[in-house]
Amino acid sequence: MVGAQRSLSVVIASYNSAVWLPSTIQSVCTALSRTSWNAEIIVVDDGSTDETKSTLEALAPQILPPLKVITQANKGRFLARWAGVQAATHEHLLILDSRVLVHEPSLAYLHEHLAETGGMPWNGHVVTDSTSPLIGQFWLVPTYVFWSEYLSRPRPMLITNETFDRLPKGSGFLFVRKDLFIRAYQYAWPDKNEHLTSDDTKLLRFIVSETDIRIDPGFAATYRPRTTFPNFLKHSFDRGTLFVDSYAGTSVARNIVLLALAGFPVVVLVGVVGLVATGNWATALAATIGAVGLAYVPALIAAIRNCPPRALLSYVVYVVPFGITFVGGLIRGLLVHRRSFFSPSPPMKATE
Repeated sequence: MVGAQRSLSVVIASYNSAVWLPSTIQSVCTALSRTSWNAEIIVVDDGSTDETKSTLEALAPQILPPLKVITQANKGRFLARWAGVQAATHEHLLILDSRVLVHEPSLAYLHEHLAETGGMPWNGHVVTDSTSPLIGQFWLVPTYVFWSEYLSRPRPMLITNETFDRLPKGSGFLFVRKDLFIRAYQYAWPDKNEHLTSDDTKLLRFIVSETDIRIDPGFAATYRPRTTFPNFLKHSFDRGTLFVDSYAGTSVARNIVLLALAGFPVVVLVGVVGLVATGNWATALAATIGAVGLAYVPALIAAIRNCPPRALLSYVVYVVPFGITFVGGLIRGLLVHRRSFFSPSPPMKATE
């Protein structure tokens, strides 16, 4: 056991994750067993259509700490996490993705170092399961493009306003005070389309505005990615929309980048169709090859920054279908979140 007692609510939003939940929850229990924390685990079943209900019913009597299950109609992860946070009874939260395995020493390490960090939030050091199928390695390439400062040499660092875009971050494995997380939700709460609202970057941006976030390889977990092509495409489409919600209105430069990312492929497509219609086949082919070639530039950058070879191969294989669905998600995001470009601070919502 490590140190004095502390209270912790583990909040897991879950949709059709019956196959993942037992091992995810067991990893939490094992990590907690190395601490003296008073803890609870809250799983929000967000309208699952698989065996989630029966899986959790069978699991509950077998584990400590107590498992609380909240069932709701499918509303998306933003509202599912909100339901879990509202049900939490302890002062600190561990926000956890249903596909994440907490490393056994992580919570003991966190407890050991909390005092020296002054109670600031901790962003987990999350690695992708290296045994997952090739399609599951795709997202490593973008992370090595933007976050190689940390990934090339993982060590304790602070996510601040200045380093926010250069360091890994996410809400899939996040330790944070409940009151601070609720304020972040109040900041990010939209007036509609909650299911298409960022439950990640926008929340973390608010948290960083109040306090630094520590990222530390001692506080680690493994993410098990999507393993089927349809799920990969759906995730890519949704990520495009949430990407707009995360960055629209945060600066003029980011607004321009978002518009360019969504508009450039459309302009190229219209241009190629026009060239074909006028019989300029060679020019149309050259333009197509050039546009597709640009999509592979991130793989080159990631390779220079020592991205794992399987991830590079995954990117090369899947970047074209990813690009189509991601841009589609961007366009949806521009429509759904268009007000954010002019009003960067979302409406506030009173705590329920």
